[in-house]
Amino acid sequence: MTTLTLAVPDEMKKEMDSFPEMNWSEVARQAFLQKIEDMEFLRKFKEKSKITEADALRLGKEVSKEVTNKLKEQNKIKVYNTQELSKLSGHP
Repeated sequence: MTTLTLAVPDEMKKEMDSFPEMNWSEVARQAFLQKIEDMEFLRKFKEKSKITEADALRLGKEVSKEVTNKLKEQNKIKVYNTQELSKLSGHP
């Protein structure tokens, strides 16, 4: 097995140290494995897809807009305009 060293922020390391029972190497291995599987799926999907990058970006924006609207309707989020944000932050 190969050894891999990675950097984490100090605060994350402190939080990790608060769970000494965790095998963080195994957690990292599982996270890496999941990411590899996700990327392989996307690679295969991309190879078979006829959609263009422009179409994908357009569809992504449409989905984001629909999700935002649905969450606004359910009062789960509030979307502020620039003027409202200025008032909230105390800046004119």
